[in-house]
Amino acid sequence: MGGSRKISQLAGQDSEDLALLELIAAEDRDALTELYARYHARLFKFVFRLTRSHSVAEELVNDIMLAVWRSAGRFRGASKPSTWIFGIAYRQALKRLSRKKLSITSYLEVDALPDKDAPSLEQEDWVRRGIETLPPTQRLAVELVFYLGLSYDEVATVTDCPVNTVKTRMFHARRKLREQLQASASAADSQGEDK
Repeated sequence: MGGSRKISQLAGQDSEDLALLELIAAEDRDALTELYARYHARLFKFVFRLTRSHSVAEELVNDIMLAVWRSAGRFRGASKPSTWIFGIAYRQALKRLSRKKLSITSYLEVDALPDKDAPSLEQEDWVRRGIETLPPTQRLAVELVFYLGLSYDEVATVTDCPVNTVKTRMFHARRKLREQLQASASAADSQGEDK
């Protein structure tokens, strides 16, 4: 009964996703098509950032949606539908990474940055390089929190670890990024003085 109460409290996008999951559980292919359209771009970006392979990412999105198709009836509303789907994505990506001996790589791409002035692009590059230096678990936490907008609780659900572990990873990631950005700024300042 508690699960259905949580489910009924979901609103907006979540309630629409929930309705689609309920239809998918009843084997409604049109609902799966709609959910696929809603999530394809976000799932692709997420798994591409982990695998750095377009073909693997596209394959993974299909595997993720197949898993959603097969397990939609088991969704109980303990999390938002998006958190549940990204949890499936995370586990599918980890399986693929371990099977293919791929590694989690950096995920910010220069061509994905919006057009900005040169100083902003330079700062974006500093952030990208700083993130690349983070250990994989910290990079993943940064990706989920800042680029997918998940809460720490949701990240804990997706990665199947305690919330305090997520908080610790984010604390250390922020500290390392701050140090990296300060070092980049200092290096840029000293290069500017040499000119």
